[in-house]
Amino acid sequence: MNNTSSNKTAVPEAKSAMNKLKMEVANEIGVPLSDGYNGNLTSAQNGSVGGYMVKKMIEAQEKQMAGK
Repeated sequence: MNNTSSNKTAVPEAKSAMNKLKMEVANEIGVPLSDGYNGNLTSAQNGSVGGYMVKKMIEAQEKQMAGK
C-alpha cells in the first residue's frame, strides 16, 4: 500500500460518486451530514455513515459478481 492519506480516494475519478454515496447514506440513516464542516457530529454518527457505505459497496459488488 502506498503512503496516501486515508481521506483520499484510491481511484480519483470515483471521488464524486463516493461523496454522493456518503450523502445518500447519511440521509438514509438520519445523520445530518453537510458538505462542509461536520465537527458537530459524534464519532458514532460519522462511523455509522462509513460503516453503512461499506455495507452498500459490498452488496453492490456481490450482486455484480453474481451477475445481477
